[in-house]
Amino acid sequence: MKHYLTLEDIPNLQQAVDQVIGLKKDAYASEHLGKHKTLGMLFFNPSLRTRLSTQKAAQHLGLKTMVMNFSNEAWALEFEDGTKMSGLRSEHIKEAAAVVSQYCDIVAIRAFASLSDKLKDEEEQVLHNFARYASIPVINMESATAHPLQALADAVTIQEHNVKKRPKIVLTWAPHPKALPHAVGNSFTRMAQQLEADFVIAQPEGYELNPAITKNTPLYYNQEEALKDADFVYAKNWCSYSDYGKILRTDDEWMLTAEKMELTNRAKFMHCLPIRRNVVVSDQVLDHPNALVIEQANNRTYAAQWVLKQLLENG
Repeated sequence: MKHYLTLEDIPNLQQAVDQVIGLKKDAYASEHLGKHKTLGMLFFNPSLRTRLSTQKAAQHLGLKTMVMNFSNEAWALEFEDGTKMSGLRSEHIKEAAAVVSQYCDIVAIRAFASLSDKLKDEEEQVLHNFARYASIPVINMESATAHPLQALADAVTIQEHNVKKRPKIVLTWAPHPKALPHAVGNSFTRMAQQLEADFVIAQPEGYELNPAITKNTPLYYNQEEALKDADFVYAKNWCSYSDYGKILRTDDEWMLTAEKMELTNRAKFMHCLPIRRNVVVSDQVLDHPNALVIEQANNRTYAAQWVLKQLLENG
């Protein structure tokens, strides 16, 4: 594995999940791998779990970390080739990536979607240009269209709590006052499609994810119908893909409630966090013993550790 940009960079997801679970038994067993090496972490957007879990994962492997918030600590970057840099952007990605490669052994980047230009967002300009011009491995800590660290942690969480040979997994859209990107929904979909499971997606009309990603996954426009007999329910908001970046509805009809969870097979509730209580999901669901959100957050450390370990072992 040269970089970790999408879930598809994992050669064998099931093997990776098993290995992540193994890391939890002795987190410091490979502490020697990162000795005298540095992980650079560049944040173009805010973070809580991703920042702390990835730093903890690095410490488990003996790595030092350097963190920079680009929003207020760095020069504005130019990503286009051949442009005359007479505007606000002071540094080109060519030099920035080369310099970071001198200071760090691995670089991890977090850069959200703009939600204003679909083509630009799908080009993954920040992530792909760092991978293009850096001479070190690049890790995606959430980009415009993907959150592969979260998806790997989610796969681990499902395996740890699954009691059926073929569980039913539901990814359901939920309301939110702000337009949110598709990264988590996309990566969770790509992950769930690889599991031995009955996976379905529920969303209102106009909120279908990119059909190139959902492919043949069954889509439901009736949330309660989708939730019937579910074993895992993952709630997440995303903005419209067809009417890109737009919020088409703000009512609470699709909020996940205890009454709706009664339709499931005592399903485990999942969410990547942060979560807006009584907007995305009711207190009763989030505070229920079947909510796995804290376990998911804990697994973020070991998912990141597995990725870092692969990159260190591959030189």
